[in-house]
Amino acid sequence: MKYKNLFIDLDDTLWDTYHNNKECLKEIYTVYQFDEHFETFEAFYDYYMPHNLQLWAQYRNHEINRQTLIVERFRYVLRIKGIDDAESALRLNHDFLERTTTRTRLVPGAIELLEYLRPSYKMYILSNGFREVQSRKLQNSGLASYFIRMVLSEDANIQKPHKEIFDYALINTNSRRHETLMIGDSWDADIVGAHHAKIDQLWLNPEGIPSKDFTPTFTVCSLEKIKEIL
Repeated sequence: MKYKNLFIDLDDTLWDTYHNNKECLKEIYTVYQFDEHFETFEAFYDYYMPHNLQLWAQYRNHEINRQTLIVERFRYVLRIKGIDDAESALRLNHDFLERTTTRTRLVPGAIELLEYLRPSYKMYILSNGFREVQSRKLQNSGLASYFIRMVLSEDANIQKPHKEIFDYALINTNSRRHETLMIGDSWDADIVGAHHAKIDQLWLNPEGIPSKDFTPTFTVCSLEKIKEIL
């Protein structure tokens, strides 16, 4: 087998970020009485999420730092309630993250795939997520035992898709570039980043989004299909 080491993204590749986070935001919507300002939860979600995604993109591109991200994503919605201070936004962010770490919904086929891969590969999480959150997600959802270690952007002081985080991960896992495969759902962070780092890529692309600028090494529509490749 060509590959010996697998770098695997966590959010929306293994851990179902979309559904888990949406459940937590529903709780936030009720507990903090955002229903007084939005007709439905979906209206609240549609207001919050584009801004949150924009901030994450800015964070990946080193346009803002972690503190700005975690403050501004909730200060944005708190302004609707007439609240515009960083301390309140940080409290809400902490509450939200605490709730997310208790969620255990996985992308369909995640455990089955990891069981299949474990005998043949050394596996590492490679994520832009925050350490205190990602560690607890791994533990609580039963994923931790499958991975030798977790490499985070906080360790490398740079985020995916920048080449340097992939180089850092190779060095710190004693992995060779040509024997390593990056598996992830994000075209920009995982696939473009690995491509620039000259690491083969496996794109989890359930929505069938067309690739841009280059063709990934592999593309699959589900985790189950990875078994046909590895």
